[in-house]
This record gives sequence, C-alpha cells and structure tokens, in this order.
Amino acid sequence: MAAASSRDLLRQIVVIAATGFMLVAAMVGAGVLGGTPVQDLQDGALAADATYLAPAGPAFSIWSLVYLGLIAYAVWQALPGRRSDARQRTLGWWIALSEVLNGLWLVTAQFLTLPLTVLVIALLLVVLCRIYRRTVSTPGRAVADRMLVDGVTGLHLGWVTLATIANATAWLTRILPPVEAGAAQVWAIAVLVVVAVIGCGLVSVGGGRIAPALALAWGLTWLAVGRLADEPRSVSVGIAALVVAALVLGTAIVRRLGSGSRTRAAVARAA
Repeated sequence: MAAASSRDLLRQIVVIAATGFMLVAAMVGAGVLGGTPVQDLQDGALAADATYLAPAGPAFSIWSLVYLGLIAYAVWQALPGRRSDARQRTLGWWIALSEVLNGLWLVTAQFLTLPLTVLVIALLLVVLCRIYRRTVSTPGRAVADRMLVDGVTGLHLGWVTLATIANATAWLTRILPPVEAGAAQVWAIAVLVVVAVIGCGLVSVGGGRIAPALALAWGLTWLAVGRLADEPRSVSVGIAALVVAALVLGTAIVRRLGSGSRTRAAVARAA
C-alpha cells in the first residue's frame, strides 16, 4: 500500500462533508425542516400517481437503505487504514460527487423547476455509471469493501436508473400534448422494454452483480403495485413491470452462476 498523502486525507474529509450535505439537503428537500412534502412538489408532478411510470409510495423507502449505506461508507473510508487505499483513491471523489448530486436533486425539486430536476438526476446517473464501471474494473477484496462500496453504490445506481426514467416521464408529461390512455400505456410499456435492456446490460457488464438488479426490481415491483392498485390504473403496464423485474433479476442470477462456474473451472485447471 502506498504512503498516505495530504490529498488522501482531503478525500476522506470531502466524503464526510458530502455525506453531511446530502443528509441535510435530503431533510430540507423532503420538507422535514419545513416546506412542501415530496409527493406535492412541482404541483404533484413527482407523486406516485402522476404518471404510468411512477412507482408506488413505499418504493421510496429504499432511500433509507441507501443513506444508511452511504453513512456507513463515509465512516469506513475515514479509517486510517483506508487513507492510502488505491481503490478509495479511485472511487472516493466520485462517490462524494454522487452524494452531492443526490442532495441537490431534492433541493432542486423543492425550490427550482422540473426540467432542472431531470438535469440533476441525469448527471447523478452518469456519475453512478462511472462509479459502477470503476468498481467492476477494480473489484474489492474485503467483505466490507464489497458491501459498502459495490453493494451501496450498486443499490444507488439501480434505483436512480428507474428514478431517472420516472422523473423524465413526469417532465415530458407536463410539456407534451395530452394523449389518450391507450397510447400512453403503449408508450409506458415501450419505455419498460428499454429499462429491461438497460437493466440486463448493467448486471451483465457487472458479472451478475445483484445490488443494482435488486434495486431496479424493487422499484419495478412497486411500479407494478401502483398500476394494479392505484391510479392511473393499467393492468398491462403493471404486468410488464413485473416481467421486466423478473428478467433483470433472472439475468443477474444466471450471469452470476455462470461467472462462478468459470471461476471454479479456472481454479481446477490451475490445480
């Protein structure tokens, strides 16, 4: 392990500061410290019943898990043993940026405009994709590393992938001319097909990483619940969401089992 530098210490401090900013911004943006509750922001455009691609309310409880994971990561990466860790040198700054953008999204939703929320969450998705690529190319060895880096950022990526689509749909619904319910459902199913391609691609590139698949499947399942039990009701969109959730999870499991089999075969050949 290389010697620690002042830049390493700065990185650790920046991650802690970004985590603090994210938590305060989340409380402000969610209306906990006063202001408008999330479901009423932007004249209800981000509510669970605003569009065919909006997940039901309980889906958003995944944020609690993501926040807890990022807090645990901030504490873990601040340990002296992580200061000169090569993997943290690669990932720490990007994870800090993802936390800042995470907090900015809620602040933007609370005080600014709907198009700007789309811009912020799209930037967050790009950053999380970059983090994901780096975690895949530089795998963690320790259990804590895999859980607090790969696991937490994977959950974050999976959920934000679906949240970006829901956010963009809310914006497009506001600016485009209204369409009849049948056509809107067809478009929603077409978007879910794209989600399936993206989700399966993510888990395949990651060798069957389960965290992004779980988060994406979680959101899709609650999207299905929203369409089957709430307004706007659509059995076809609900079923399509469940199929995509199963497809993404199934791809992750098959890919992971395949990677495990190849690893065992390589070990056997080496022995």
